[in-house]
Amino acid sequence: MVAATYDERSIRSHLRRVRELLSLSSLHVSLSTSLALQQESAQAKNAGKTAHQELDGLNFMEDTTVALTNLLASAPAEIKCVDSIVFSSFNPPPSYRRLHGDLIYIDVVTLEGSKHCITGSSKSFYVNASNGSVLDSRPLKQSHEASTLVGLLQKISAKFKKGFREILDRKASAHPFENVQALLPVTSWLGAHTVPEHRRDAARAEDSVVLSYGTELIGMQRDWNEELQSCREFPHANPQERILRGRALYKVTCDFVDAAVKGAVGVINRCIPPINPTDPECFHMYVHNNIFFSFAVDSDYEQISKDQKPDCPNGSGRSTPVPSPVLGAKADSGVAPDSKTEEPNSVLEGPTEAQIADSEQATYASANNDLKGTKSYQEADISGLYNLAMAIIDYRGHRVVAQSIIPGILQGDKSDSLLYGSVDNGKKISWNESFHAKVVEAAKRLHVKEHVVLDGSGNPVKLAATVECKGIVGSDDRHYILDLMRVTPRDSNYIGLQHRFCVLRPELVASFVEAESITKSPTQKVPDVPTESNGQEESDDIASASDATAVSAEEHDKSDESPASTPAESNDSTAEILFNPNVFTEYKLAGSPEEIEADEALVKKVGSYLLDTVIPKFVQDLCSLDVSPMDGQTLTDVLHSNGINVRYLGKVAGMIKHLPHLWDLFSAEIIVRSAKHVVKDILRQSPDHNIAPAVAHFLNCFFGKVLAASTKGSTGSPQSKTQKKSSQSVSSKKGQSAHSQLTSDGVWSDIKEFAKHKYQFEAPDDVRVGAKRVAVLRNLCQKVGITIAARKYDLHSTTPFQPSDILNLQPVVKHSVPTCTDARKLMEAGKIRMAEGTLNEAYALFSEAFSLLQQINGPMHKDAANCCRYLAMVLYHAGDTAGAIVQQHRELIINERCLGLDHPDTAHSYGNMALFYHGLNQTELALRHMSRTLLLLSLASGPDHPDVAATLINVAMMYQDASNMSTALRYLQEALKKNERLLGPGHIQTAVCYHALAIAFSCMGAYKLSVQHETKTHDILVKQLGSDDSRTKDSENWLNTFKGREQQVIAQKQKGQTTAPSANAVEFLKAHPGLFQAMKAAAIQSGGDGPANVNRVRGGDERAAKAAAEARKTAIARGVNLRNGPAASVSDINQILNLINSAASASAASSGNAQSTESEVPQSNGPAMNGAKEAKDTSRPSAKADGQAPVGLDASLELKKQKSKQKA
Repeated sequence: MVAATYDERSIRSHLRRVRELLSLSSLHVSLSTSLALQQESAQAKNAGKTAHQELDGLNFMEDTTVALTNLLASAPAEIKCVDSIVFSSFNPPPSYRRLHGDLIYIDVVTLEGSKHCITGSSKSFYVNASNGSVLDSRPLKQSHEASTLVGLLQKISAKFKKGFREILDRKASAHPFENVQALLPVTSWLGAHTVPEHRRDAARAEDSVVLSYGTELIGMQRDWNEELQSCREFPHANPQERILRGRALYKVTCDFVDAAVKGAVGVINRCIPPINPTDPECFHMYVHNNIFFSFAVDSDYEQISKDQKPDCPNGSGRSTPVPSPVLGAKADSGVAPDSKTEEPNSVLEGPTEAQIADSEQATYASANNDLKGTKSYQEADISGLYNLAMAIIDYRGHRVVAQSIIPGILQGDKSDSLLYGSVDNGKKISWNESFHAKVVEAAKRLHVKEHVVLDGSGNPVKLAATVECKGIVGSDDRHYILDLMRVTPRDSNYIGLQHRFCVLRPELVASFVEAESITKSPTQKVPDVPTESNGQEESDDIASASDATAVSAEEHDKSDESPASTPAESNDSTAEILFNPNVFTEYKLAGSPEEIEADEALVKKVGSYLLDTVIPKFVQDLCSLDVSPMDGQTLTDVLHSNGINVRYLGKVAGMIKHLPHLWDLFSAEIIVRSAKHVVKDILRQSPDHNIAPAVAHFLNCFFGKVLAASTKGSTGSPQSKTQKKSSQSVSSKKGQSAHSQLTSDGVWSDIKEFAKHKYQFEAPDDVRVGAKRVAVLRNLCQKVGITIAARKYDLHSTTPFQPSDILNLQPVVKHSVPTCTDARKLMEAGKIRMAEGTLNEAYALFSEAFSLLQQINGPMHKDAANCCRYLAMVLYHAGDTAGAIVQQHRELIINERCLGLDHPDTAHSYGNMALFYHGLNQTELALRHMSRTLLLLSLASGPDHPDVAATLINVAMMYQDASNMSTALRYLQEALKKNERLLGPGHIQTAVCYHALAIAFSCMGAYKLSVQHETKTHDILVKQLGSDDSRTKDSENWLNTFKGREQQVIAQKQKGQTTAPSANAVEFLKAHPGLFQAMKAAAIQSGGDGPANVNRVRGGDERAAKAAAEARKTAIARGVNLRNGPAASVSDINQILNLINSAASASAASSGNAQSTESEVPQSNGPAMNGAKEAKDTSRPSAKADGQAPVGLDASLELKKQKSKQKA
C-alpha cells in the first residue's frame, strides 16, 4: 500500500472520523445481545443450575406505565481516551506554511494533562513546537509523527493507547450490525428520565457552528436534482448495472431526505430567510442547499374552526393558503404564486371557489397525494421522463414540503418552459407531442386513460394525466412532470369540491385491475382476497412452509409486494383497464356522452368494489385474526396494503364493535389522529419559549382533567377553543400564553368534532375513560414527534405531565426513497420454493436477495430484515436451529434500528428469538426474551390483545418443558381469560386455549379436567366448523383418548393400583419429552410467535456462527428430502399417543394412534410447529392450507367453512 496525501477536505473528514471512533455513541447494542452475553457468564458461574425464574409478565401488564421505565437500556459507560481534540486558534495556516503542506492545526489535551499543538500536513500529522500564542511549526520531536492522528496520539499518550484498545474491544464484542449506521434512522418517543449531564465539548460546539442545515460544509452545496437525474440515467440492462444504479439512487435520495429534514427545521426555526420576504408569511418560500421549501395547510382543521366561528376569515397562525414548492417561484412572472397542491377541503364554498381558481393551495391531502404520485412515476421508470426528489416534513405543527429544484426555474420568466398541463386550473392547457408520448407510456403502466379535455376557451386537448399536472423542460433539456396529486382516480364515494383530493390508493387500483382481468380470463383462478394482490393466494401456498408469521410483518410485506409497486409488469389484460383521472372534477371532458358515462361508471365500480368487497373482506380477516394489527402504525399499514384509505377508519370501526380489542384499536387511532391536528394548531401558535409548557398542558388536558382558569361556563363549550383564538391578542396583553386557556372539555370537544368531520366517527362518551392510555400516549407522541421522559406516569391524575417531561420535539418525515424490485422478486420466488419444500433453492434465493439489499440499501433496511426472517424460517425447517438464531438475531437488530425499539415487529422478533433459544434447550434465555416480548406488546397494544394471549401460551409451553406445570397453567388460564373476553367463548382461538389446557392437565394426570376442557374445544369446533370438518374429528379423537385414559385410572383404582399423581408430572415429562410437542401443536394455532413464524429476523452473534455453519451444511445437504418437515414430529406424536393410551386395549390404542397421528402430522410441520403465534397473526400460511392445521385449531377455519359452503 502507498500512503495517499491529504487535502483540506480529506483531512477534515479524517478528524471527524477519529472523533467518531473515539465515541461509543454510534454503537447500538441490542438487548438480545446483552442477554446472550449475560447468559454465557451465568452459565460459566452456575454450570449445574437449571431452575428457571418466573416471569413477571402477569404482574407488570396490569400497569403498563411501569414498562416505560424498562424500555430504554442504560447508556453504555463512555471510555475516555483523550480530554479534548479541537481546531487550534492558529488556523488557518499562514500562506508561507501552506507552501510547506500545512493544512490544519489541532489542539489536543491528553488524559495525562499535557497539551499539544499538532500540525496536519498533506503527508502526516506531527506535534509542533508551539508553546504559547505564537506558532512554531517545527516538529517537537522527530519520533512524534504518524500518517494518522490516532497513530500519533498513541505515541504521545499511554492512556490514549489503553483507552483506544478498550473501545475497539467493546465494538468488536458487539454484533457487526450494531456498529452500522442507518441512513434513515427512526426517532424514539421516549428519552432517558434522568437527563444526562450536558458537559462542555469544544468539538461539538465547532460542529454546530461549522455545519449548516444540510449535510455538507458551509459553501459546499449539492445539486440534488443533477445528482438524482444523473443516477437515473445510469444503464440498467443487467443485474450488475442495476445494483450500481440502485445504490446510487438510494444513497442520493437518503442524503436528500437528511438535508431536507435539517433544512425544514431551519425554516421553521426562522434560521433560513425566505426568497419572497415581502409576501405574507404563509406564502413564504425558501431555498437552502438547492432544496425548495414551502408550507402546506391543515385544511381539515381550518374547516372545523370556520364551522365553529363562521365570521373567522382565516385560520390561525400559518394555517393559511400556501404556495407550491414547485412553481411558486414564478410568482413574478404573472403566474399564480402556487401551482403544486390544491385547495384545502375546507374552503370550497361560495366566493372562495373563485380564489382557488386563481391560486391553488397546498394542503395536507394534496401534499400526500403528490408524494404518492411521485412514487408511482418513479416506479414506472420511463426513460426520458423525470420527477423531482420530494419529502414532507411535519415539525412544530407545520408541514413543510421539500423538493429538488428544476434547473432554471428560479431564473426569470420561464412560463414558456411549460409544455404539458395547466397552471391556472384548466383555463389554458399546454400540450407537446413528444412530452405527451412519454406521459402516455407512463400512463399505460399506471392504468391512466388517454382522454380529451376542454380548456377555458373550449379547445380540445388530449391528455394522459390530470389537468393540473405540469410538464416542464428545464434548462438541462430534461422533461419533468410535476404536481402529481391525482395519479389514481377520484373516490366516487366522496364526490364534490370539498373532497377534491379524495383519491383511491394505488394498491386498490392494482387489486381491482387484477380482479377484473382474472374475471375476463376464465382460465385463471379468481383470488379469494382481491385486495391483497399477492397476499391471500400466495399465503395459501406458503402456508405449509411458514406456519404463519407475525401479522405486522405480513402486512408490511403485502404492502411492499403489491402490484402497484411493479407497474411495469402489467400484462395485456390489465393494460386494457384504464381510468380517466379527470372524471368527477370541475374540468370539462370532451368526447361522447356514452364515453364519459363509461369512464364515470368504471370509477364508480372501483368505489363500489372498495365498499362492497374490499372492506367487508378486510373486516372478515380482522374478525378471524387472519389480520391482527397491534397499534396505529400497523393498522395504517394493513389498511394501505389492502387499498383502504385512512378516511374509512370510522366506517370499518362501525363494523367491528363486537370485538373489544379491535374497537379499542380503531377508536384510539381515530382519536389520536384527531388530537394530532389539535396539538399541531397549538404548536403553531406557541413561541419558542413555550413549546414544552404547551405540549405538557395539552397532554394534561388530553389525559387529565384541566378546568377553565376563569369562568366555568365556557369549560364545556365546543367553541371554547375558537373563543380563545379570537381573544388571543387580549390575553397576550395580560401576559397569558395561548395554550393556558385550553381545558380538557374544550380539547375533547374539538377532537370529537374533528373525528366526526374527517372520519364520520361518533366518539362515545366513555372514550376518554376506556382508552388504553399508554398505547394512546405512545401513538400520539410518534405521530407528532414528541419525546417524553421514560418514567412512570399516573395517567389518571389531574395533571400527569410536567414541562420537564417534554424532552424533545422531532420532525416526522415522509419520503420517496426507492426500493429494490429485484430483491423483492427473489424473495417472492423464495417463498414459493419454501412452500414447495425445496429448501435448498429457497435458501439460495433468499440469500441472493439479502446480498442484493446489502449492496444497494445496506443492512439497515426493513427489506433486509424480511430476508433474514425468511432465511431463519428456511434454516429452522431444515433443522438448523443455531443458524436460524443467527438470522433471527440480524432481523431483530435491524427492526430495532429501522422500526423502533417498541414496534410490534420488534416484539415478534423477540418472541421468535425466544422460541429458537428454547429449541436449543436454553429456556432461561428464551424466557428473558419472552419477558421483553410481553413488555413491548404491553406498550404497543396494552394487555388486552389476542397476540398477548398467544404469547402467554408460548410462555406456558416453555414452563411446561421446564417441568414447572403450576406456572404453565397460570399462563394458560390467563390466555383463556383474555380470549374469552376479547373474542368470545365460541371463537376458534378460545378453543385453542381449551385444547392446550386439556393436554396440560393430561400431562399432570388430571384426566377429568382434560375431558372437560377438550369437550369445550369440541363443542366450539362443531359450532364453528361443523361435525364433518377434519379438525372437529381430530378433537373428537383427543376427547376419546382422554376419556379412555380416565377410565383406565378408575379401573386401576378399583384394582387397588395407584396412578401417577400430579406431583410426578415433572418426572413424567422428563421421561417423555415428546409430550411437550402436543402442546406446541395446540399453541401453533393460537397465533403465537412461533419460530416458523419467523417474520422477523434477528441478527445473530458470532458465537453461534461456527455451529450455524456446520448445521447449515447439513441442512443444505438434506434440504430436498425435508420438504415440509413433518417427519420429525411423527414419532413424537406416536409416542405421545402411545403413552396416553398405554393401558388401553391394543385395538383401541392402534386406532387412536392412527387417527391422532394423521391429524397431528400435517399440523406440526416439523420443528417449525413451535411457532405458536403465527397461525393467528395473519392471513398467513398455517391458516390456509387444507389439512395443515393441528387438531382443528386453525385461526382462519371460519373462512374455510364459508368457502366449503359456497362450493357446496
